Amino acid sequence: MSERVLSLEGVHNFRDAGGYALSGGERMKRRMVWRSGQHHAATDADLDRIAALDLASVFDLRSSRERASHPCRRPPEFSAHVVLCADPETRHAAHVAASKGLRGRTAQSTRDSLARNYARIVFRPELQVMIRNWFAMLGKGQGPSLVNCMAGKDRTGIAVALLHAAIGVHPDDILADYLLTNTAGDVEARIASGAATVRAITGPLDEAVLRVLMGVEAAYLESAWAAIDERYGSRDTYLERELGLDAAGRERLRAALSED
Repeated sequence: MSERVLSLEGVHNFRDAGGYALSGGERMKRRMVWRSGQHHAATDADLDRIAALDLASVFDLRSSRERASHPCRRPPEFSAHVVLCADPETRHAAHVAASKGLRGRTAQSTRDSLARNYARIVFRPELQVMIRNWFAMLGKGQGPSLVNCMAGKDRTGIAVALLHAAIGVHPDDILADYLLTNTAGDVEARIASGAATVRAITGPLDEAVLRVLMGVEAAYLESAWAAIDERYGSRDTYLERELGLDAAGRERLRAALSED
């Protein structure tokens, strides 16, 4: 994991989503697909390390409200193509949405709420548009790309899991990559950063509930997969109908991101 995680001071959950074996015997390229939380608190040293990644594109899955309250810092002379998400009907990140009405909420009921949110997040139109455009950009092979949201775990987690599924990463590795949020980098600093944002919206929160909100669990991703399977019958059908990835599109994407 130390090779996968980019340890930064003010940006959390920043890591390489590549390197996994693919179904045909190839491997997903390293240092081509990055994922992270927001960059509002990036230090100058962080910006130097991000600049060294030579990003060609950034897909920011946050709403305009999130971007306005926590604008991303960028390296000097930053030239990556930045794609911004349209505002959703649901204006909060999944973990923030799950924190609504928390009076009397327990850690377990918070887990249940997050699982329900994951069953809906995969059908949010603005997120589907962003993922569709991200896949199209990646398929052109124009260079390294970063996808981020507020905490880099829910919207970003879904986007990366769908990418992995599309190019043939094994389900066990898809889940392992998703769960890395819980151990990547400075976990306590990540939780503290997220706590400040959540508490600004919800007010005081029980510490156990907060830690559930700032983590991920296998059941959340499984809830998203189950919702896709129930509505579309398979992830392949979902990828084609909602994300524009037919067999040819998946092959282009795979070719751009794989190596022997």
